[in-house]
Amino acid sequence: MLNSGRLLRLAAVTTMSVALVSTGATTAALARPMAADGAKAADVRVQAVDLNDPVKKDIAMQLVSSAENSSLDWRAQFGYIEDIDDGRGYTGGIIGFCSGTHDMLELVEAYTATSPNNVLAKYLPALREVDGSDSHEGLDPNFTKDWKTAAKDQAFKNAQESERDRVYFNPAVSRAKSDGVRTLGQFIYYDAIVMHGDGNDGTSFGGIRKRALTKAKPPSQGGTETAWLNAFLDARKWAMQQEEAHSDTSRVDTAQRVFLNAGNFDLNTPLRWKVYGDSFEIS
Repeated sequence: MLNSGRLLRLAAVTTMSVALVSTGATTAALARPMAADGAKAADVRVQAVDLNDPVKKDIAMQLVSSAENSSLDWRAQFGYIEDIDDGRGYTGGIIGFCSGTHDMLELVEAYTATSPNNVLAKYLPALREVDGSDSHEGLDPNFTKDWKTAAKDQAFKNAQESERDRVYFNPAVSRAKSDGVRTLGQFIYYDAIVMHGDGNDGTSFGGIRKRALTKAKPPSQGGTETAWLNAFLDARKWAMQQEEAHSDTSRVDTAQRVFLNAGNFDLNTPLRWKVYGDSFEIS
């Protein structure tokens, strides 16, 4: 199961306020068009602005980074790497690729396909051996140093963004749009796939969605968007609580649920939220 959740050491966390002015689209660009032909309102909303919009996508990256890295500066995380003792080996990069969950292996393979002589290529045999475990065998002592070196290479940065989109972002947005939810719901799906993986067991994305279906229906099946996303977040919290490393559910309680309770289905700024006691704002 692909899984890239970040275990934040709460003892080291202090409350902080981060303000960031995002390059916003104009009101006209974000305005919801009227349904001139009598189309359903939900259909028009999905066609308007979704998470693929560059401004919205950057907001999504900042929101995830606030939980994964305690920072809105997601572009500063290409060189991040450490073992956070969550059973997944090394966690690194802008989305938390893990040596024990296959996505780090696929990342280095993709990087090597475009840059065969890169500094990480020599670790491919070891990454294949440790895949599915928390082992560092064949990676220590220089893997983390070489990762940071690779992070200075634009080709490695490109590979990280491409794999993030292929494995996490694009599938999440596609599934959310199929369920008839707007930008907020698309982000909620994306954050769930980032942490839990795009699998079908009980604590992966497929299992979370299946659990939510026992309580509500998505808009595509005649349900209301609010009821469906609340049911999905309830199921997401349950999945998080099954694992000690993810038992703090503030990224749901004091972030995503705040936006949902405010009816901010288009994920419009300003946004204010808290994660693990830290306060953030995108204005």
